[in-house]
Amino acid sequence: MSFRKDFAWGAATASYQIEGAWNEDGKAPSIWDVFCEQPGKIDDGENGTVACDHYHRYKEDVKLMAELGLNSYRFSIAWARIMPDGTGAVNEKGLNFYSMLVDELLKYNITPYVTLYHWDLPYALYLKGGWLNPESSAWFEEYTRAVAKKLGDRVKHFITFNEPSVFMGCGCFLGEHAPGLKLETRDLLHMGHNIHLAHGKAVKVLRELVPDAKVGITLATMPAIPATKADEKAAYDSYFSCTKNLFFWSDAYWADPIVFGKYPEKLLKECGDMFPTFTDDDMKLISQKIDFLGQNIYQGRYVGEWKRPAGTPHTEVGWDTFDTALEWGVKHFTKRYNLPIYITENGISCHDWVSLDGKVHDPNRIDFLHRYLRGLKNAAESGCDVMGYFQWSFMDNFEWAKGFNPRFGMVFCDYQTQKRIPKDSAFWYKDVIKTNGENL
Repeated sequence: MSFRKDFAWGAATASYQIEGAWNEDGKAPSIWDVFCEQPGKIDDGENGTVACDHYHRYKEDVKLMAELGLNSYRFSIAWARIMPDGTGAVNEKGLNFYSMLVDELLKYNITPYVTLYHWDLPYALYLKGGWLNPESSAWFEEYTRAVAKKLGDRVKHFITFNEPSVFMGCGCFLGEHAPGLKLETRDLLHMGHNIHLAHGKAVKVLRELVPDAKVGITLATMPAIPATKADEKAAYDSYFSCTKNLFFWSDAYWADPIVFGKYPEKLLKECGDMFPTFTDDDMKLISQKIDFLGQNIYQGRYVGEWKRPAGTPHTEVGWDTFDTALEWGVKHFTKRYNLPIYITENGISCHDWVSLDGKVHDPNRIDFLHRYLRGLKNAAESGCDVMGYFQWSFMDNFEWAKGFNPRFGMVFCDYQTQKRIPKDSAFWYKDVIKTNGENL
């Protein structure tokens, strides 16, 4: 048995990480453009002003996607390209870039999956308080409307937010990502509620303007893997725990209000008056019906009697590997939320370089993907509704605070020449797609 016949086999990218053209055709700065200007924030002092120059090379990139057999492509839209001030005037040149990208994808029968927000908030909105401003959900609603009007006749899959836990946790608690804040729990609770409201308003707009669209949200998640059969319930309970301490890392904090229309009870109890005031109408708005949940999964964690063995395999960025991470992430989410699932990101950073033969050999990536996809297949065969898989990433790119050092791509990018070289794993993935995963 293999995956469903209409399985989405794709790859994913994000606007700031690949596009470049940071100030061209009317685009204004985002918080990442500004964050990268600060000394010591990004490894080697790098930035995304050019990145992979995808803005100018999108036709070449889409052609390569088609050659590698992708039937789907997940990309994000740069809000500051569409609305330089964050609200108000719409920049048609910015919208036209994404419209041309969509047309190019459709020309090759590649289904576009659009992420509305992958971390690059317009700097003009940061100056107004960013996601702490109670008006932020209305800003996002207005931006979503502009995108839906332009692309909704051809794009039928939308993701509202990518990894809200990470852009809050790393950007507004740890201060390691843009905008570099270190906020306290009270502020973060208000910010999280505003993001929830923004999601709800965006879903409502998409239902209105693109009634045949499939809409969801993508969460960064580290599945709790039972060490033994006896640990399954403990792993499930651990996975969806949500307490005042670091609540924003919890999957239940993000998904429960959206799917069930309520915040986790334990969190509300622990936070008391600190929690922002909300109404029944707010919760109805937040819990607009969605069609799927996206999971970004790279790692996992064991629950039960397990001790990390010395010499456990880990990736170039130092993350441990977990063969059954996709399997348990999907199984747990299916049990709790009973919604179709996309793996919207999964991949590995390796020590990749161009060999003397001019090729890029990455056997570690092939082995990693094989193991993780085999786990995903197990989840599908156990009855979970797995809709698709997007490898992170289509090509090497600007990896946020780590600059250009980590290489997650199935395609090697030479940043000096902008030459693209498909790695061995890209051709392996092409065969997986061709057989719909039957031979995993």
